[in-house]
Amino acid sequence: MSQLQFDGRAVIGGQRVAALSGATFQSISPVDGRVLTEVAQCGAADIDRAVGAARAAFDDKRWRGLPPAQRKRIMVKFADLLLENADALALTETLDMGKPVKYARAVDVNSAANCIRWYGEAVDKVYDEIAPTADTALALITREPVGVVGVVVPWNYPMIMAAWKIAPALAVGNSVVLKPSEKSPLTALRLADLALEAGIPDGVFNVVPGFGPEAGSPLALHMDVDCIAFTGSTRVGKQIHVMAGQSNLKRAWTELGGKSPNIVFADCPNLDRAVEAAVGSIFFNQGESCNAPSRLYVQDSIKEKFLEKALALVPAYAPANPTLPDTVMGALVDTLQMNTVLRYIESGKAEGAKLLAGGEQVLQSTGGCYVQPTVFDGVRGDMTIAREEIFGPVLSVLSFNDTAEVVRMANASVYGLQAGVWTSDLNKAHGVARALRAGTVHVNQYDEDDITVPFGGYKQSGVGRDKSLHAFDKYTETKTTWIRIDSPV
Repeated sequence: MSQLQFDGRAVIGGQRVAALSGATFQSISPVDGRVLTEVAQCGAADIDRAVGAARAAFDDKRWRGLPPAQRKRIMVKFADLLLENADALALTETLDMGKPVKYARAVDVNSAANCIRWYGEAVDKVYDEIAPTADTALALITREPVGVVGVVVPWNYPMIMAAWKIAPALAVGNSVVLKPSEKSPLTALRLADLALEAGIPDGVFNVVPGFGPEAGSPLALHMDVDCIAFTGSTRVGKQIHVMAGQSNLKRAWTELGGKSPNIVFADCPNLDRAVEAAVGSIFFNQGESCNAPSRLYVQDSIKEKFLEKALALVPAYAPANPTLPDTVMGALVDTLQMNTVLRYIESGKAEGAKLLAGGEQVLQSTGGCYVQPTVFDGVRGDMTIAREEIFGPVLSVLSFNDTAEVVRMANASVYGLQAGVWTSDLNKAHGVARALRAGTVHVNQYDEDDITVPFGGYKQSGVGRDKSLHAFDKYTETKTTWIRIDSPV
């Protein structure tokens, strides 16, 4: 840890720069409360400077004018550099936001690098189209980069969330201004350094740290930003759409909250696997995942057996120092988030849910932000812990008897990001999957998808899709060129 050197300055126009105001804020580690570094507290003037650099880079075609195969080679080099710096990036992520270093290395760094490589490799393999016309015309349907893309990402998966957006946006030739969360800005700033080292030209990829009202809002409101891509809370996502409309009607793409139902039927083909997935997926990343299966529906006839197996696994997720190699659950991102989670736990108790495990802050002497893995039984759909996104290690267990009943309960949410279904009945699996109003439905597993499939939600879980070739649609304009042909032969 002592060998890591953090640079909290912004990256604008290919240079490390302080905020124009000179203001900074402290990056405080949730692991033990220590100050990691001072970070540039950028504001509207810095956003304007970054957007100007991005616009200049877009207009002179220093990046978008390159052949797709050349952009591909640079993107692949960018991905390679992430892997070459994997250990330092992983430890930085852990110290900055609290996740276990083994997962930061195996999941976050690898996934971010794979995403950047995948879109780089894809961009020279996506063809434009020719429409079916009469012999008197040639109609070309082509994709063009949208221009300057603003990106705002959260603190729970800083590298992965950034990669999901910057990779397709950069691959097709856009310029990008990224505002990372003020709670976890350090790896985003390093990504900008590595992008420059890989050969992405100055001004094409800019990173501007700061707080939402001071930096995020000016980015969403900027009249020279053509597209804004946001991952975060539904509350802020709604504001992003409003600001996009209030300004230049920039396209706005949002990946927002979730309260994902995980439905286990009595004919589940492998109960042990279902238990492991239910417990592991809610406590992974300290429960700080938008797609965490926080509502667990277990059919009455197997519920007692299911809970017995689940509770036996909970002690293995006891929080510990995330810099240690064997830790599986680390620290929540900061004191504010920890207190929010603890308030939800108290709400569950007050509204009559039965606390089966956890529910307490632990390791207070470390100065870090740690909460026990928590399980509630006897949860009703109208309870706060069953309706609102907690973003912490809290599992709510509900019971059901009837298939139609559980589908109604699962869909009775403002969110629709992800869901799980466990059954041996093929008809039931397909029928329930079709009936669930969610962007992704996992059957007899949870979270086994990859970069090849789209990710996003129904309802108030957002607009648009990250990942897969579908993401290119968000960062390109579709142009028709109709050419009259008066052939002499």
